[in-house]
Amino acid sequence: MTRVQANLVLLLAAAIWGGGFVAQATAMDAIGPFWFVGLRFAIAALACLPFALLEHRKLGKPAQRRDFGAFVLVGLALFGGAITQQIGLQTTTVTNSSFLTGLYVVFVPVISIILFRKAPHWIIWPVALMALAGIFLLSGGTLAHMTVGDLWSIVCAAFWAMQIVLAGHFIARSPRPLGLSATQFATCSVLALAMAIALEPISLAAIEGALIEILYVGLISSGLAFVLQVIGQRYTTAPQAAIFLSSEALFGSFFGALFLGEKLPALGYVGCALIFAAMLIVEVVPELLKRRRNGKSIGADFT
Repeated sequence: MTRVQANLVLLLAAAIWGGGFVAQATAMDAIGPFWFVGLRFAIAALACLPFALLEHRKLGKPAQRRDFGAFVLVGLALFGGAITQQIGLQTTTVTNSSFLTGLYVVFVPVISIILFRKAPHWIIWPVALMALAGIFLLSGGTLAHMTVGDLWSIVCAAFWAMQIVLAGHFIARSPRPLGLSATQFATCSVLALAMAIALEPISLAAIEGALIEILYVGLISSGLAFVLQVIGQRYTTAPQAAIFLSSEALFGSFFGALFLGEKLPALGYVGCALIFAAMLIVEVVPELLKRRRNGKSIGADFT
């Protein structure tokens, strides 16, 4: 898979996540956030498990304990991101949640440097700021009416950034993208269900009331989109992945308007253009610079 193809895969994952915001928000009318996250990722783990087992058989050797521990660590970050996002959706809009979650576009390169001393291509910094400005404009260009749910969404962005960085780091060293996916889903589900049993009431009626949302988010937003994320990240860097995944703010806004009647402010269209420009720049500029360097090297060989 080429880097361009990988980034398109990540863009598809972002589109699916954008649609998932609507289901996540409407589910809160019937069920608590811990039960929703636990059931969502239990379904995702069960859906992914057969493919992970086929992957295991194809490789013909057991996974190392080190790999399993790394995959669980990704699952812990996934749990932090999923549950803080879900709690936030109780008191904020789909539009705000999708925009504030996109703050991970700035957190990812910073965390990459802190954890792995891995500096991104220089173009990432101005492009990340461009994407951040676009996200800000999508929300109307003001922070005056921030809610508790908005603050939860900012915390969520930090956890998502950690998940993106860790998933990219570990999958680059392991031939088991489906194994990573199934393990992170199971880890997240077990933690969420344990806390749900302790903190939230549950009934069959509550599960039935949110069943369509649980199935959609479990199979599509989780089971499919997170697998696409892991596969795509094998062929691109975490900061580049963050730029493309941040387009979920665009899709979240679109689906929020389509299904929930949320309106995009006038400045939001400028924000859309900035995010789209950011995705083009992060893809095109490094490639142009690479071709230019290669052209100079070839020219030097003939002088």
